[in-house]
Amino acid sequence: MALAGVRVIELAGLAPAPFCGMVLADFGARVIRVDRTRTTMAMDVQARGKLSVALNLKKPEGAAVLRKLCLKSDVVLEPFRKGVMEKLGLGPEELVKENPRLIYARLTGFGQSGSFATAAGHDINYLAMSGLLSKLGRSSENPYAPLNLVADFAGGGLLCAMGIVLALYERTRSGRGQVIDASMVEGAAYVGSFIWKSQNLGLWNRPRGHNLLDSGAPFYETYETADGKHMAVGAIEPQFYNELIKGLGLDPTELPLQMSVSDWPELKRIFTETFASKTQAEWSKIFDGTDACVTPVLSLEEVSSHPHNRERGSFIKDAQGEVSPRPAPLLSRTPASPSSSRDPFIGEHTRTVLAEYGYSSAQIDSLLSAGVIECKSKSRL
Repeated sequence: MALAGVRVIELAGLAPAPFCGMVLADFGARVIRVDRTRTTMAMDVQARGKLSVALNLKKPEGAAVLRKLCLKSDVVLEPFRKGVMEKLGLGPEELVKENPRLIYARLTGFGQSGSFATAAGHDINYLAMSGLLSKLGRSSENPYAPLNLVADFAGGGLLCAMGIVLALYERTRSGRGQVIDASMVEGAAYVGSFIWKSQNLGLWNRPRGHNLLDSGAPFYETYETADGKHMAVGAIEPQFYNELIKGLGLDPTELPLQMSVSDWPELKRIFTETFASKTQAEWSKIFDGTDACVTPVLSLEEVSSHPHNRERGSFIKDAQGEVSPRPAPLLSRTPASPSSSRDPFIGEHTRTVLAEYGYSSAQIDSLLSAGVIECKSKSRL
């Protein structure tokens, strides 16, 4: 796989960093998640392909073990607020000085500098600070976050993974690692660059929820069907819009013009009534194979059985029968080969990993007796 041979130390955290680590593991990196000792349950549900080492970092010996792991690895991925790793003596200045090839990725909400650098927050806060949240939501509602996808995962975990891959590539030329300051505020804003760059196109001139792409337009909207399911419509271009009207069985001469903004509420009412007259399956049969840009809104339980997704193998099952998305994008020569085994128990691989990094059996037993490490857990993810 593309990242085979790359060693990653991932400090256990919540959603964004585990996703970053899973992406790296899916594409071949050897990702070792460092968990806390005396933890009954890991919060990482994105542990596919990872190993788990349990360390007590409150003990100097535990910090020393982590230092050794980091110094013999290619990447360190840490999700803590500014200053936490420095207090352990494991900040980038110390580690990069000892291992100049080390790539030190710091994934936080607000970044390593600025007045909010040490502040707590979650996806919705980072999204709010990025400016994007002000654009999300319907006209009659408050702004709302689309789950915790934009800042945590797109602007956070995914862009951090991209930063790590960029640093690995640059290291092939310079021989040197570097520090990655991945701010979820800035990552979310960067993902939304189109919003800034399109300001002069007139796409966002009207209030939130009244524009072309934010549920204002009747031809870029979701509609409920007769069976309580939904269809998604994205028929922006005239030729696609014509296909939409044809599929709906409407007479275009009796409808307002597509781009008559003042008539959008009336057009939306007509579309709403029309879509409510048939089931999702019936509409799918009508629109499949056309260029109307109309698709069913599939549930998580339905996606893997849809013919298109099934033909491409877009979703995979692990050893426990759980379905999840296949890693993307699909590389032609070195595609991802995600592990199908269960997620690791906390500390399941402590002994194996420490031996791999040069610790003797006697040293491992001593660390275990002193409560510095744990070698197993009764809880699984």
